Amino acid sequence: MHLGAKKAILIILAAAFISFLLSVSLWFGVIGEQDRELGLFVGLWVPSILALGALLSPRGGSR
Repeated sequence: MHLGAKKAILIILAAAFISFLLSVSLWFGVIGEQDRELGLFVGLWVPSILALGALLSPRGGSR
């Protein structure tokens, strides 16, 4: 795995983690009013981001 692939994986994981934190903060009302529906919606981004990362990640092996 080369440096570009590692950087891409870290970006995908960081985006998913930030989405998770935003979802939890919306759910519990950490940053303003509590909005559970919006927190649930943003929480659905996490598996979507991870699925996109798995789809776009480079596969091992020779080409």
